[in-house]
Amino acid sequence: MAARRPHHPTSPVPSSFSALGVHDALVRELARQGVTTPFPIQAATLPDSLAGRDVLGRGRTGSGKTYAFVLPVLHRLAAPGAAARRPGRPRALILAPTRELATQIAASVEPLAQALSLRTLTVFGGVGAGRQIRELRAGVDIVVACPGRLADHVASGHARLDGVEITVLDEADHMADLGFLPVVRRLLAQTPRGGQRLLFSATLDAAVDALVRQFLVDPVRHSVDSSLSPVAAMTHHVLHVDRNDRLPVLVDLVAAPGRALVFTRTKHGAKALTRRLIASGVPAVELHGNLAQGARDRNLSAFTAGTARTLVATDIAARGIHVDDVTLVVHADPPVEHKAYLHRSGRTARAGAGGTVVTLMTDDQTADVRDLVRKAGIRPTTTRLRPGDPLLAEIAPGDRMFVEPPAAPPAPAAAAGRGRTRGRSQPHPSRGSRTRSAGTSAGTADRAARGRTASGDAGTERGVRADRGGRAGASSSGAAAFSGRSRVGSRRGGR
Repeated sequence: MAARRPHHPTSPVPSSFSALGVHDALVRELARQGVTTPFPIQAATLPDSLAGRDVLGRGRTGSGKTYAFVLPVLHRLAAPGAAARRPGRPRALILAPTRELATQIAASVEPLAQALSLRTLTVFGGVGAGRQIRELRAGVDIVVACPGRLADHVASGHARLDGVEITVLDEADHMADLGFLPVVRRLLAQTPRGGQRLLFSATLDAAVDALVRQFLVDPVRHSVDSSLSPVAAMTHHVLHVDRNDRLPVLVDLVAAPGRALVFTRTKHGAKALTRRLIASGVPAVELHGNLAQGARDRNLSAFTAGTARTLVATDIAARGIHVDDVTLVVHADPPVEHKAYLHRSGRTARAGAGGTVVTLMTDDQTADVRDLVRKAGIRPTTTRLRPGDPLLAEIAPGDRMFVEPPAAPPAPAAAAGRGRTRGRSQPHPSRGSRTRSAGTSAGTADRAARGRTASGDAGTERGVRADRGGRAGASSSGAAAFSGRSRVGSRRGGR
C-alpha cells in the first residue's frame, strides 16, 4: 500500500494562485477569466502537484478538481528546459471517461495553454479519426482523451506515450464503473515509469485503489471532504406522486425560469420524455448514448446557450458536465446507486452556488428511494402531492412559461432530426404562477421554440394542458413510466 503523507488542514491556506507557486502567465490568464481565489481542493493539492509529486485527490463533484490538475500539467510543460514538442509524442496526457467530460476539460485547458504557446488535442470516438491523426503527426503538447480512441491511435502507431511527462486520470471511479480500467492500465504502462501521475476521484473503490498501488509512487493523498458529503447550498426534495401525475408535476417544475437537468434511467426514456416535454410546451433537448456526436454537441450547446432550458439525459451527463446556473436537477427515474444520485445532483449548486434537487417517487419506489437517500447521507424533505400543489412554486419559483407545441409535420421524413418550432410564450395556469412574464423568460422560451435541436420528430404528441381547476392533466402517454418501468432502474442504464 502506498505510504500516506500527512496533510495538515490547519496549515495556513494560500489565498491566491501566485502564493501557491503557479506560473505567472497562468495566473494572469486566470485573472482575466475572473478566477482569482483557489478552491479548497486546489489549495490542498497544488503545492504537492507543482512540486512534481504524485497526487491522489478526492473531492465531491463540482469542487474545482479540473483546475487542480490542469494547472500543474501546464506549469510543468512550461518550465525552463522542458522538452520540445515532437510529432506523435504528446508530453502530457489527461484521461476522462466520457466525450462530454473530455470536451469540457479541453475547454478549460485551451485558453491557458495558448497563454503558454502550448498545443492541445482532444481525442475521443464517435467522430472521424483523420483530424486527430493529422494533429498528432504535427505534434501536440497535451492530449485530453477517452481511453478507447487513444488506445486505437497507439495501436495503429499514430501516437506513442513514451514522451509523456505527466499523466492525469479524472473521474477514475467512473472509469471503473464503465469497465475502462483494463485499457487505462495498458495506456499507463506505456508512459515512462518516472513520470508524474495525478489521479482524481470522487470515491476510492477497490478497483481505483488497485490502480493507485500499481501506478502512483508514494502519492500524497488529499481528501477535501467526504465522498458522501452533500453540498451545503443544495436543497433536496422527494415528491411522492401517483404514476399518472409524474409528467404534469415534472412539466410544472421545469417550466419555471432557469436551467433544469432531468435524469432518466434509459436512452429510450430520455428520448420519449423529451418528446413529451416539447409536446407540453417546454423547450427541451436530449443527451444520451444513442445520439451521434454532432447531435450531442448541438444539444449540449443549446442547453448551455439557453435556447433550450431543459436537458433530459441519462447518466452520461451525471459526471463532469458543467453548465453554469443549473438551478434544478430532477431525478425523473431515481438511480440505483447512491453514488449516481450524488453525481447527478452535483450538476447544480456548483462552485458555491445554490441549487435544488427533486426526486419523483411512486408508491412502488418508496423503499428503494428511502434506502438510496440514506446511503447518500442526505435528509430530503418528502412530500406527497398532486399537480397544482403550491409547494411546486416554492421548489421552482417564478412564472411558468410555455411555447405552443409544433404542429405535426406533413411527412416523417421532413421532420426527422429537425425539431424546429415556432410559438409564443404563455403563462402557466398553475396555482404557483401569478402573471405572464414579459421579459427574459418569455424571450428565452420564444428563442427555444425557434432553435434547432436534435430531438428527432419530438413534439408531434400532445401533452400537458390545464383544466379549469388549475391542475395540469397528463396525456395518455404520461401514465407510462419515463423509462419503461417504475422501479429504480438497472445499474448500467443507457448512456
